[in-house]
Amino acid sequence: MAVDLAQKAQNFTNRGRQALETGKYDLAVDMLMEAVSAAPDVLETRRLLRAAQIANFRKGGGKTGLFAKIGFAAARAKILSLAKKGKGPEAMAEAEKLLCQNPLDPDNIEAAVKAAEAAGKTDHAAISVEAAYECSNQDPALLERVATYYTMAKRWDKARDAYQKLSAMKPGDQRVLQMLKNAEAQATMSAGWEQTAGKKGGFQNLIANKEQAAKLDAANKAVVTDADAELLINEKLQQIAAEPKNMNARRALARIYIQNKRYYEAVETLEAAIAAAGSMDPELDRMLSQTKVQYYEQQIDALKAEGREDEANELEAEKNQFVFDDLAARVERYPNDLHLRFELGKEYFKYGYYEDALTHLQLAQKSPKDRLWALYYLAMCFLNQGQTDMAVMQLETARDALPTMDELKKNVVYQLGLCAEASGDLEKAYRYYKDVYSTDVGFEDLSERMLAVSQALKAQG
Repeated sequence: MAVDLAQKAQNFTNRGRQALETGKYDLAVDMLMEAVSAAPDVLETRRLLRAAQIANFRKGGGKTGLFAKIGFAAARAKILSLAKKGKGPEAMAEAEKLLCQNPLDPDNIEAAVKAAEAAGKTDHAAISVEAAYECSNQDPALLERVATYYTMAKRWDKARDAYQKLSAMKPGDQRVLQMLKNAEAQATMSAGWEQTAGKKGGFQNLIANKEQAAKLDAANKAVVTDADAELLINEKLQQIAAEPKNMNARRALARIYIQNKRYYEAVETLEAAIAAAGSMDPELDRMLSQTKVQYYEQQIDALKAEGREDEANELEAEKNQFVFDDLAARVERYPNDLHLRFELGKEYFKYGYYEDALTHLQLAQKSPKDRLWALYYLAMCFLNQGQTDMAVMQLETARDALPTMDELKKNVVYQLGLCAEASGDLEKAYRYYKDVYSTDVGFEDLSERMLAVSQALKAQG
């Protein structure tokens, strides 16, 4: 039986390879899917399948668009659920079906990688990444996933190459530049260890300057603390003194202070950086706002620890006022930043200024990242203004776009239940509540509401 299965796999592989070579990509995908199903451990077959999937997708044989993305999300949720349950082979089979639809979607590739890793087949996971890497020259999101995978796998030379490409696509992106720097340093260190393995003092002899070796080692730690922090702080201060316009050094110095919870010094550093830049820098602006909030929270915690509750409450109120004023000012500076609009809309909602909240949340709907939460808060604004029909429209739109019962969908469906209950449609309300209850029995006051609605339905006969 095993021989027959192997022969069947070989026959499908041969036919798939021939179809791939002659440009019949859809046929190649079908044949190679059969081959992989019959012999899932054969690496070369999966490599051919990946090439066929990509060629077929580029020819127009895949799926794109909003509805496709919704379908992809549902499929990924299934794959990740199987992987989490330890059903790696089943997850891999589902991942191949998904990649037939779009093998270059970064999230689809990530799901395929996790499925392969769950099955203990890291070499098969690498195939998905390598195939994406070869096709990622114009897709920064895909390339970043590739770079992240290589970083996690400690394949530093590949990670460095990927971040170099990504940096060329996103010039000036300080986060990418930092990741590139880290990968370059790790690649250098790895090469050094390989060249000097077994030699006394080998790696240190590669770097004549021992202080530079210490700085390199410190710079590559994800979180720099204690002696390493002081070492790098002094280095960055020297850099800034020599190059006052060096924004990278100022950002790096601020990050070290933040990592070590030295928020006051981080705030001073960022304010000096903004002054030195001579013009507004959105990233520095954002870092400064976040750090000021962290500094407030640090002070509030310290006051509470000393039992000074009244002072802590006063500072909490001051912090809330700062957050509101700061967001309003930044929206004025960067009116096209839709995420800032979303955050400011939430602040207006929190304090009951629903008309003002609506203005910003309606604009925030254009942001793919914040759209669904913006719909939820729009609905809440309409509900607080007594416009239930408008609220239900927003909630239903959000519900239909959410494939899984995550935290947002639980809130959305729960609110739909409340609306149905308020309108007297108890059966619909009960269905909504039951959908949430099946995922989270402790959500809000759901148990009490379900019991009350159930009793009311029985009373109606």
